[in-house]
Amino acid sequence: MGAHPLTGRRELLDLVRTESAARPGVLLHGPAGIGRSTLLTALTPPSSGPVLRCSPAEEDARLPFAGLVDLFTRVPEHCLESLAPEPRAALGAALMRGREPADGRNRLALRVAVLDALRALASTGPVLMVVDDLQWLDEPTAEVLSFAVRRLEGIGVRMLAAERVPDGAQPERLHCCPPDTLELPVPPLTDEEVAHLVRTDLGTDLPPAALRTVQELSAGNPLYARELGRAALRDGELPSRLRDQLLCQARTLPEPARLTLLVASAADRPGLTVLRAAGLPDPAADLAAAERLGVATADAEGAVRFRHPLIRAAVYADAPDSARREAHALLARAATGPVERARHLAHAHPYEDEGTARTLMSAAEVARRDGAPDTAFELAALAARRTPADRPADRDDRLLAAAEYSCDAGRLEEAGEAAGAVLAESDSAHRRVRARLILLRNAGQALEGAGALIAEGLEDAAGEPESEARLHHWAAVRGLLCGDLEAADRHARQAARAGDTDTRIGALATLARVRSLAGEPVAADTALETALALSGGTGGGPESWRLIRMRAILALDSDRVPEAHERVSRLLAAIGEFAGVEDVLATLVALTRVQVRAGLCREALHTADRCSRALAEAGVQAAPALYAAALAATAGGTAEEARHLAEQAVRASEADGDRLFLLRALAVLGQAELLGGDPRGAAAAVEALQRVRQLGTAMCAADPPLLHWYADLAEALVVLGETDEAQVVVREAYARVSAATPGSVRAALERAEGLREAGIGRAKDGAARLRTAVDRLRQLPLPVELVRTLIALGAVERRSRRRSTARRILGEALEIATRIGAAPLASRARDELTRLDAADRGGEAGGRELTPTEARIAALVGGGATNREVAAELFISVKTVEGALSRVYRKFGVRSRTALAHAMAVAVLATGAAVDLGDDDQVPSPVPAVTVSQPARARITRTLDTRR
Repeated sequence: MGAHPLTGRRELLDLVRTESAARPGVLLHGPAGIGRSTLLTALTPPSSGPVLRCSPAEEDARLPFAGLVDLFTRVPEHCLESLAPEPRAALGAALMRGREPADGRNRLALRVAVLDALRALASTGPVLMVVDDLQWLDEPTAEVLSFAVRRLEGIGVRMLAAERVPDGAQPERLHCCPPDTLELPVPPLTDEEVAHLVRTDLGTDLPPAALRTVQELSAGNPLYARELGRAALRDGELPSRLRDQLLCQARTLPEPARLTLLVASAADRPGLTVLRAAGLPDPAADLAAAERLGVATADAEGAVRFRHPLIRAAVYADAPDSARREAHALLARAATGPVERARHLAHAHPYEDEGTARTLMSAAEVARRDGAPDTAFELAALAARRTPADRPADRDDRLLAAAEYSCDAGRLEEAGEAAGAVLAESDSAHRRVRARLILLRNAGQALEGAGALIAEGLEDAAGEPESEARLHHWAAVRGLLCGDLEAADRHARQAARAGDTDTRIGALATLARVRSLAGEPVAADTALETALALSGGTGGGPESWRLIRMRAILALDSDRVPEAHERVSRLLAAIGEFAGVEDVLATLVALTRVQVRAGLCREALHTADRCSRALAEAGVQAAPALYAAALAATAGGTAEEARHLAEQAVRASEADGDRLFLLRALAVLGQAELLGGDPRGAAAAVEALQRVRQLGTAMCAADPPLLHWYADLAEALVVLGETDEAQVVVREAYARVSAATPGSVRAALERAEGLREAGIGRAKDGAARLRTAVDRLRQLPLPVELVRTLIALGAVERRSRRRSTARRILGEALEIATRIGAAPLASRARDELTRLDAADRGGEAGGRELTPTEARIAALVGGGATNREVAAELFISVKTVEGALSRVYRKFGVRSRTALAHAMAVAVLATGAAVDLGDDDQVPSPVPAVTVSQPARARITRTLDTRR
């Protein structure tokens, strides 16, 4: 499967097309393989008049007028015959079609001939000159072209050109392009674009480690990325074709200079000081020679930089094994740090050696303490490979250490391979238990299928209380994620009784989460305080990080938002350099949740993006990160984006068997669907939130977030007109409310109650409930919730025709939403204000306004649909249709379907009203009374005509 040639280039193409519309030319420049020629092809229109092309090769640069011959191949003969005799003769000679004039004036005559021929050609229509690889254009053609393009203004000749230049350099042939040419460097692809390009080219995904190598070595060059990706699937070796292309200049250097380049390519941080310490006689002179050939250079500080990362890799790959070993031996003697020395020692002695293995393991521990888990993994893996075959226990211990370091670095595939190898081969029950514990950690959220791993681990761990406790803790985590809170509680208490300190801390943290989900905040706090005391308090290091996060989330759920924000922010700052991917991800997800509730909507988008980038760097995708991105989008992004991300989070949680995050993902999906406030979105919201309700019931959960989601479900049911079911949901939620339930939950339920009251025609009572919710939220640091409730109150007041009150409330909602960056809610507030403006313009005609669901029902009934057909169309019950239809009759003052159709038609035709009632091609616009789409209006009018 071939990669699409324009991967990652759509924005650049759009920019060129937009910016170049009024320019006489475009010059794209960049290094070899960056995609200049592909872009030129894409920019060349298929049929827009004559196209003069020239694509010289390197050898053409030595052939006078070779480029001119190519360009004039498609110039019609009549354009040349119209030239004056002397210029025509000069051009004919240059094109090898005649003899050169003898009077010596042919240089000027040739330039005049080219200019006049282009003018003659342009007189018949626009002319486009396309010159690729401008750097290889022969000098005589370049001189003639430079003369002509300066004189082409206003005659309909444009130019597209591309020039190869080294990375960061400027083009040297801009003078061959018309004045005011748009000059653009072709940028490298991003890592994400490289991943997409390689995946499309290969038709499959590379392993994460291989993909990281491709991204690092290609540095965004699409040609290199494709070549490296194909090589990674074959044998992982750098293709000889690429080596030949990259090293054609380097191979001409003398032997001492080539050795200097090899040692520099093998060094961790190559520099003149390191090269001199390695015993090289004159590395500065060697690098000066390499710089002249565009291979590598030393900067003012003495750091050695290769022109491209792939050149460095090619220099190393091109050397024989013996030369590479020599280079590493030189660097091992020169290294001052244990990590560098150990790595070079291992590569200088690529065979089994216990002394080397021990040195590597010591260095791995140093790297881990320094917060470099990637390096620690690489060193421990090298140590396992260097361990003699007659020491299998040492080899297994080193593999397990490598797996643990790999987990820290988020390199899940490598961790799984190392731990799996020990599990499959070791005859030690203790080591098999360690391997299983690593595999459990490596599974992340996907623990549903890990039951056998835990059970078999408990068999191996029999008689080892600490190992049993660790496995019981994982059983507790599995129960928590899979929704079995009773099992989670039981296993967590077992682990907390018998485990070592770290296990007890983790088990108590899990127990606190279980008790929190069960709606027991006091018990959760008690478990957390015990765990924190064991870990040394909030300053206890990595063992306390999870506990600090959990305390922050409990504070958040209790409406203590500033406290939660301070705790998570301080934790993120503290763990920055030392935490593994898991801790960073969990802290970023927690911070996103806090920022959304705090009304820091723009900051939440930024944090969620950091979360996604952290996972992308690790080459994995996780439901928590997708959930965080979706949640941030509901607050500060768009409903469509939030819906898309939430659906991904749902699928990822289902694939993992993670019911805990499935609850959250479904809840945020429901919130995203509710953002539009329309019946179609409400129906999708009900579907998602009913699953939340079912999962929560099965888990016996009663924590504050769940009760918030019950309120969302009730609100969605009200939008659909299912007011009786909404009341059932609200009552069910109130049954779980206790004295410890935070005010935000009560406000959310009051909002749902208020909307229900308004939905059944008791607008005054509904507004009163909504004002109670608003007053409650004004006392809490929850601006997003306040805005939601103000919009709901404003909409009810608007429909009750209390317009000045509605305008004041909705204006406040819009001001707050705009200030905090809550874009979707700001849009909702604007929509309501627009409807209010339309109502003011339309006066009192038509009576009270219909709700969206009532309007859709009225339109369908007016068009001749039966109640059962309406219910099927809107995914609601027949009873709901009947109740809504009764309210519609009252609002119109009619008693029959025929009278309703007539009243609606009169109102629609009188006001010109049209809003979206479910037809995908309609754009919403408000009216003061009846709100009906154009297709619905037509259906009503046709029905009236037939019934007359």
